[in-house]
Amino acid sequence: MMKFLRQWLIDKFLGFGVNEFYSEFITVAILLIGVLITGIIVDKIAREILLSTFIRIAKKSKTKLDDILVEKKVFAAIAHLAPVIFIFYFIPGIFDHHEVIIDYSSRLSGVIIIIATMVIIFRVLDSLRTVLEFIPSFKDKPLRSYFQLAKIVIGIILGILILSIIANKSIIYFFSAFGAMTAVVLLVFKDTLLGFIASIQLSANDMIRVGDWVQMDKYGADGDVIEINLTTVKVRNWDKTISTVPTYSFISDSFKNWRGMEETGARRIARSVYINQNSVRFCTDEMINRFKKIHILKHYVEERQAEIKIYNEVNKINTEEVSNGRRMTNLGTFRAYLLEYIKRHPKINKDLTILVRQLAPTEKGIPIQIYAFCSDIAWVNYEAVQSDIFDHTLAVISQFDLEIFQSPSGGDFKQLLK
Repeated sequence: MMKFLRQWLIDKFLGFGVNEFYSEFITVAILLIGVLITGIIVDKIAREILLSTFIRIAKKSKTKLDDILVEKKVFAAIAHLAPVIFIFYFIPGIFDHHEVIIDYSSRLSGVIIIIATMVIIFRVLDSLRTVLEFIPSFKDKPLRSYFQLAKIVIGIILGILILSIIANKSIIYFFSAFGAMTAVVLLVFKDTLLGFIASIQLSANDMIRVGDWVQMDKYGADGDVIEINLTTVKVRNWDKTISTVPTYSFISDSFKNWRGMEETGARRIARSVYINQNSVRFCTDEMINRFKKIHILKHYVEERQAEIKIYNEVNKINTEEVSNGRRMTNLGTFRAYLLEYIKRHPKINKDLTILVRQLAPTEKGIPIQIYAFCSDIAWVNYEAVQSDIFDHTLAVISQFDLEIFQSPSGGDFKQLLK
């Protein structure tokens, strides 16, 4: 049909006295413009039909896949194939007897169809990844990495196919040349390959998931994992900055994953107060009587007194000398008080370790460490509980005739001079 129309127009122009060259040139220009305009119309019609049809189907369907296919514009990409096929179907008829132009237009049509197909495949893969992310069993898997690798493989294969069409050579020729360039390819895609291997190891060993709180000081990362892809892991830090860490680094370097804390439902408190060593002493009768008035200490003091008294009597120890026998100290009683206080705190997990311990003395004094687990793991609430405990600890220390150690400040020196 196109050849007939082409010859008919040439004959008409020849009849009007136009020479053969210009008659053919004008005819080709008119037909080419007409086909391009018709192709644009075909594109709009194809998009309208496909989109309207599948949007209606998506609205009636209960599955998410068709909705996501529409959202990712998969059907719009498919619709673009119609004008391409239409235009290049009529090109040989327009350029009849011009074998070189027909050959190049045929190659160009093949390249454009392959590119359009690649776009469709990539959008379908994006849709599948989005669907899988809604499935609980896949929610914490590095799906982005797997789909990125699939895109790379498909892109390489279709790219080689495009080269074979452009060069008019067999695809086997390019695959054989590609095999000879394996070393170069491995060098170019080193990070991609390492990232893919790391993604598989991270997934297989369940080392990291999207949503995990991770801490990696080497890269300044301390926050929630928001994305795991083929080459990088994105971490949203608590200051709302984004740290990008190479995926392979999670295999080769050490990092801290706080998921265990979140799954346990408890967050550790391990902080110390430093006691001035010069304030530690044996308890006097007056101090013991005062400690008995403290509600949570009364039972401990009475038991401890009875235990010490029995020990000293059995061993016939002369208690007139304070260094003889066993005696209560203000620091030991303070530790017992803190332990009882922590055990009674409503926000402390009673099923996990609770202890108040004395660490090795330093030049800053004697560290008394509170070691327990807060049952509220939310950061703000956890900090509030921890602060509340140490506010109370610092305020009650003077009740045991103990002093907090702190380095002297300018105000201390001014007071000394006065």
